[in-house]
Amino acid sequence: MLKKQYIDEDHTLNFTVPICEPLPPQYFIRVVSDKWLGSQTVLPVSFRHLILPEKCPPPTELLDLQPLPVTALRNTSYEALYQDFKHFNPVQTQVFNVLYNSDDNSLVAAPTGSGKTICAEFAILRNHQNMYEKDSIMRVVYIAPLEAIAKERYCDWEKKFGKGLGLRVVELTGETAMDLKLLEKGQIIISTPEKWDALSRRWKQRKYIQQVSLFIIDELHLIGGQGGPVLEVIVSRMRYIASQVENKIRIVALSTSLLNAKDLGEWIGATSHGLFNFPPGVRPVPLEIHIQGVDIANFEARMQAMTKPTYTAIVQHAKNGKPAIVFVPTRKHVRLTAVDLMTYSSMENEENPAFRLRSPEELQPFVEKISEETLRATLPYGVGYLHEGLSSLDQEVVSQLFEVGWIQVCVMSSSLCWGVPLSAHLVVVMGTQYYDGRENAHTDYPVTDLLQMMGHASRPLLDNSGKCVILCHAPRKEYYKRFLHEAFPVESHLHHFLHDNFNAEVVAGVIENKQDAVDYLTWTFTYRRLTQNPNYYNLQGVSHRHLSDHLSELVENTLSDLESSKCISIEDDMDLSPLNLGMIASYYYISYTTIERFSSSLTPKTKMKGLLEILASASEYAQLPIRPGEEEVLRKLINHQRFSFENPRCTDPHVKANALLQAHFSRQHVGGNLALDQREVLLSASRLLQAMVDVISSNGWLSLALLAMELSQMVTQAMWERDSMLLQLPHFTKDLAKRCQENPGKSIETIFDLVEMEDDERHELLQMKDQQLLDIAKFCNRFPNIDMSYDVIDGENVRAGEDVMLQVTLERDLEGKTEVGPVDAPRYPKAKEEGWWLVVGDTKSNQLLAIKRVSLQRKAKVKLEFAAPAEVGKKTYTLYFMCDSYLGCDQEYNLSIDVKETAGADEDSGKE
Repeated sequence: MLKKQYIDEDHTLNFTVPICEPLPPQYFIRVVSDKWLGSQTVLPVSFRHLILPEKCPPPTELLDLQPLPVTALRNTSYEALYQDFKHFNPVQTQVFNVLYNSDDNSLVAAPTGSGKTICAEFAILRNHQNMYEKDSIMRVVYIAPLEAIAKERYCDWEKKFGKGLGLRVVELTGETAMDLKLLEKGQIIISTPEKWDALSRRWKQRKYIQQVSLFIIDELHLIGGQGGPVLEVIVSRMRYIASQVENKIRIVALSTSLLNAKDLGEWIGATSHGLFNFPPGVRPVPLEIHIQGVDIANFEARMQAMTKPTYTAIVQHAKNGKPAIVFVPTRKHVRLTAVDLMTYSSMENEENPAFRLRSPEELQPFVEKISEETLRATLPYGVGYLHEGLSSLDQEVVSQLFEVGWIQVCVMSSSLCWGVPLSAHLVVVMGTQYYDGRENAHTDYPVTDLLQMMGHASRPLLDNSGKCVILCHAPRKEYYKRFLHEAFPVESHLHHFLHDNFNAEVVAGVIENKQDAVDYLTWTFTYRRLTQNPNYYNLQGVSHRHLSDHLSELVENTLSDLESSKCISIEDDMDLSPLNLGMIASYYYISYTTIERFSSSLTPKTKMKGLLEILASASEYAQLPIRPGEEEVLRKLINHQRFSFENPRCTDPHVKANALLQAHFSRQHVGGNLALDQREVLLSASRLLQAMVDVISSNGWLSLALLAMELSQMVTQAMWERDSMLLQLPHFTKDLAKRCQENPGKSIETIFDLVEMEDDERHELLQMKDQQLLDIAKFCNRFPNIDMSYDVIDGENVRAGEDVMLQVTLERDLEGKTEVGPVDAPRYPKAKEEGWWLVVGDTKSNQLLAIKRVSLQRKAKVKLEFAAPAEVGKKTYTLYFMCDSYLGCDQEYNLSIDVKETAGADEDSGKE
């Protein structure tokens, strides 16, 4: 249980123990040493004051109805969307009337693989009808708890509703400026909870959020999992908005079978006939579940021992070449398992291995496309595999071969159970634990993940039954038997994550005093569960008194934390108002602890090394996973960077974030899981840096603000501020940049220098193929070329201590294009719109006087306001125009102001 290297850290252990009625007086936990005699510790756990959760109402019975024909949609263009089948399945048939013929809020809870997505589509089609009949706006928002599900749904609905019905289907990106445009034009908007939370916080100013006509939440049972609090907040918020605006927002939620579906249903406002909670057994394709225990304590040895039973299960349960999916914990196990399965199958029959469905010659053209070595070896034996580290082409080839039945087995890493649309006759879950780097221990998969894996064993139009074999550690066998055959309860975690939500609502003006904060909690799912399962939420009783004391205490503690981190101020122990730091945190969707850390760590003397450390210390990076075996790789990575550490703690996620950022600037290749982590680090870095610029400019530190802006350019272009600017160009290397710099006649250092060269000289210097030169020309055309002029309004009459108005005119040379398009940044993980900062500063005193964030298409006029100095006479300031995405296109101008005495100063002194 304890490892030597983590001996100083706290260990958290979770147990699941059965409880029987009548309650035993107490259980004992013993901690016993495996080396020392008499060193045991005993901890009694008393059940004297235990309040068990309330009993839940029985599930919905699946009625024996005539299957509904597709023609029940009574609309030929709708029926054309469902040509693969003639009838809807029993679950869809039973919910059809409520979802398609009414506008009631509803919750459909049914096992994975029972066609719930089509139930949501009924509601969308109903909404589409209303648009014509009632002439109302159609704005459907679909929330998928995970990025992978959102992608899958977008591809599916873009085909179905985009091409089929001509609707505008959009997927939000997480970049506010872009998302607001998408929200305006989209009719079906697909988003993850975080992106919707960030957009909908300012619903009072954004009318498109108030005009949502249908709000669909998929996989609502994940409210009890890791991202649950955000899911809970956005559903509570949409319910609250619906109560405040005239427009009716219909809410439809989908989830797996639940024990306490009634609480969830009532929370989203579902009527009694809009609440469907089918038991886990009612799958359209019946599922046989086999659970086998393996009694080996060591994790790796246990995984090794599971390969043979996995092989046997496939041979036994997936006869006649029926497809099988095997889920394993990590990508390392993916490779090992695939190779083991290949070896077993060729040992038993060399001529014709068990899983080979096509001859190696037929598979050859596909195998040639594959870049991963091991995969090229296993595919001819009918065994493919998928994990996050494969290139997208490799993933596509394997998925297609598996779907058309050319390979029989596909091994996947556990996290791919979400968002990979493959299904099979048999699913084997090989091991139900994974290594949790934060706890440095092996932890069980969440039950939701297991249910999702089991859901892949369902092929409604091909099979009349599916099979699932679960191999787990022997002591967990009873636990899984219980939870996989019965519906499971979900609880809220929001009470642990209230700070940022309270802060956002105070900024939005929804919570103006402590009473509002208590009222806000009554909209949440937490509030519904407090009385149902009091001990889980630390309540000692369920009387009105207990409840109100608990809520008041929760509000008091949360708000006083926010007050001490200077995000809000509390007046008269009651009224709340947002402070600058709180507004920045809410606007950029970052944690209150991060903004507090930024504010306390930044000083006017901070340099690039310190800035990077402060950026990497953000709470957003505390969730970066540390995997087994990564510490060595990270240690090497850090030692090769520009800013290394004294004895780095490589198990610290913040050190990891720092190393990955520096590797990105140095353009050092990181592979595998680290590449995925680096992607996350970079995506958060953009908004963290914008927040950092705001914190710095609030303090009026000029040079540090400019440095943070440069850091933002570095993140987008993957280079250091001291590298040659030409490295932003495609196909450029350090050597080529050096050659340009040493170009005889005229040193070429900036993009503009390169553009201004004669064509033949440029050819001579670069010595590239035509296609490469074309790429460079494309980049240069997109590179911002902006004319800037400025004017001090009423510049003749600037008086000491009064405000100065500066008008700046910006105009971009678009070279005949109509719009700018995203930034050219191949090393940044997703499309990004460029942004700019206009800054007025005094370089002598290092004072920042005014700053404005600008997004520029073709033309813009911007006003900046700042106070004139108290001394009379000529004063010189600098006007900076800084980009957040490209290096080498910033501009600065000197701006001089003649300050005159304040009018009427002489008379005033006379009066005195």
